Amino acid sequence: MPFIDLKAQYLALKSSIDARIQAVLDHGQYIMGPEVKELEEKLAAYVGSKHCVTVSSGTEALLIALMALDLKPGDEVITTPFTFAATAEVIVLLGGVPVFVDIEPDTCNIDVTKIEAAITSRTRAIMPVSLYGQVADMDEINAIAARHGNLPVIEDAAQSFGASYKGKKSCGLSTFGATSFFPSKPLGCYGDGGALFTNDDALAQAAREIRVHGQSQRYTHTRLGVGGRMDTLQCAVVLAKLERFDWEIEQRLRLGDRYQHLLSDLPVQRLAVRPDRNCVWAQFTVILNDRPKVQQALQTAGIPTAIHYPRPLHLQPAYQSYGQGLSHPHSELAGQRVMSLPMSPDLTQEQQDRVVAELAKALKV
Repeated sequence: MPFIDLKAQYLALKSSIDARIQAVLDHGQYIMGPEVKELEEKLAAYVGSKHCVTVSSGTEALLIALMALDLKPGDEVITTPFTFAATAEVIVLLGGVPVFVDIEPDTCNIDVTKIEAAITSRTRAIMPVSLYGQVADMDEINAIAARHGNLPVIEDAAQSFGASYKGKKSCGLSTFGATSFFPSKPLGCYGDGGALFTNDDALAQAAREIRVHGQSQRYTHTRLGVGGRMDTLQCAVVLAKLERFDWEIEQRLRLGDRYQHLLSDLPVQRLAVRPDRNCVWAQFTVILNDRPKVQQALQTAGIPTAIHYPRPLHLQPAYQSYGQGLSHPHSELAGQRVMSLPMSPDLTQEQQDRVVAELAKALKV
């Protein structure tokens, strides 16, 4: 059983994907070809954002957002330690200081009640993560940011593209929304890719210049930049995948609800989904005791699992110096107990039933 069934997805979209790729091969504009603009327009319309800027990865999306906001060495960015390293990595690469705030134990998203206490005179931005496919408490975060001098808010939405929050789409809820098209994401390409979303004209223009080495026009470098363009071929793949993306989100929601129901009688903690939003389950994650034993039993039964993430960033060697010596107990406990189960739009009910049955056996061993 695959952890994420990308082969089934490709077979369902084969004719469209092949045609889109062939069109790029025929016109030969592999960098900034027409598919780039077409994808940006369609993604902006989907999110309800004025601007979409495609970039070379989700990590690059976060980096370019911070560069567009002119993050300086020593500037602080408030974020969560329970996330993939890229969230803090981009802050440190620019000389900034990640300031970690613990998570809610039931959603694993940043605990907004702890954000305000972490704000100092050096705070330059807040970067919540919409983990596992559920948007964080963005209205509350935006309100805190507004009270403290209109701090920019960057939603790290690498796992939540397609999710809804109070009737609006993830990526269109704050100063910047940044997402990833890594193959395993809800909307994935066949390599690396990502996108930035904003309603701010000046920030969008800055992001577009930064992604092409800071050029406002060819060989006129008006700012520092990076090589951050998304390849035309990858844009073509995402354009093809958009054709059934609404169906895929419906399947993710349905399968997520079904998992929640099937697991209700087992001794595992299911993640809470707040009533004013949904979760697109980039990873279907549960919280349980004795994870190594359960993982081993599932592996023996042919059921793949994964851990997102085993060690929070404030305990990672590269970021320990930014932890201020503080403990973040909910993040630390989650790192010891989370486990992700097979999840993709093409997961069948029979496969799902098998996963749950084998998990039930493993919990009794």
